[in-house]
Amino acid sequence: MWNEPAWIALGLSLKVACWATLLDLVCGIGLGYLLARRNFPGKELLDAAFTLPMVMPPTVLGYYLLVIIGRQGPLGGWLQQHFGINLIFTWQAAVIAAAVVAFPLVLKSARSAFETVDMQLEQAARVLGISPVGIFLRVTLPLAWRGVLAGTLLAFARSMGEFGATLMVAGSIPGKTQTLSIAVYEAVQAGQDDTANLLVIITSLTCIAVLILANKLTPKRVQQG
Repeated sequence: MWNEPAWIALGLSLKVACWATLLDLVCGIGLGYLLARRNFPGKELLDAAFTLPMVMPPTVLGYYLLVIIGRQGPLGGWLQQHFGINLIFTWQAAVIAAAVVAFPLVLKSARSAFETVDMQLEQAARVLGISPVGIFLRVTLPLAWRGVLAGTLLAFARSMGEFGATLMVAGSIPGKTQTLSIAVYEAVQAGQDDTANLLVIITSLTCIAVLILANKLTPKRVQQG
């Protein structure tokens, strides 16, 4: 049965999840490689700080984001003053919230995947005169891509289901910031059981498909680690 608000919420959720996952992929690969290949003071503290969103309540993360990207916050105030950009109650704010919440999934998977790559292969490529960037793109990343992709898929599923932090910074504006998880909440509150059931089925099937694919892609050594 066609339910326009439900499919609009699905489209918005997919857009938010795609952008959030792309941000997490780029940042997660860079930081994951750094943590896997470099030793420096405060390394584990840095890892713990970026993993914190995995265990911190989403509403607390939402509050921190409000403090940072709100009109009175350091980043939000700067954007408002210099560019007239207001992030609060926009789909871009939902992207930021979803990216922050899902980032540890990409980071942990990327770090574990890079740590499974034999460093002797990288050293052999270095002896052959390949540049550090070339070694990463032609040796390290191709060998670690399954683990990185598995974490990316998990981050996508997490972004699809994000609720607390998204509601704090983006609100629930139908057609603009109302994602699937928020739409389910609103439908239940309004007593719209048919809409809620449809949204729950769509969300559940999407997340199950992503989790099955992520599990198939994850290397055995990464799963055991």
